[in-house]
Amino acid sequence: QVQLVESGGGLAQAGGSLRLSCATSGRTFSMYSVAWFRQAPGKEREFVAAIRRSGDSTYYAESAKGRFTISRDKDKNTVYLQMNSLKPEDTAVYYCSAGASTVVATFTPAYWGQGTQVTVSS
Repeated sequence: QVQLVESGGGLAQAGGSLRLSCATSGRTFSMYSVAWFRQAPGKEREFVAAIRRSGDSTYYAESAKGRFTISRDKDKNTVYLQMNSLKPEDTAVYYCSAGASTVVATFTPAYWGQGTQVTVSS
């Protein structure tokens, strides 16, 4: 069992930045690839970015490319999502997930965090 805890959400202005964190106390976190998803009101949850368990491969949704960066700190058992040039359409609840996928382009979530709200004002 992997317990994931997101933090770092909040209110930002368009063009601003936020950094989300996904932390776990589990020692097996390094065995999992990790991805961020988001869900806006009235919409389905969508993939944002993923990073392989080794940290040597990342994959982004088109909407995130060039603006968001996913990274992981193995010593801290934490995965980050740096979000720059935020847009109002980035407003959503952001969820961290962990899965056994080694090919991040086909990431399959097995565990979920509780989510953190990101609101971008125009």
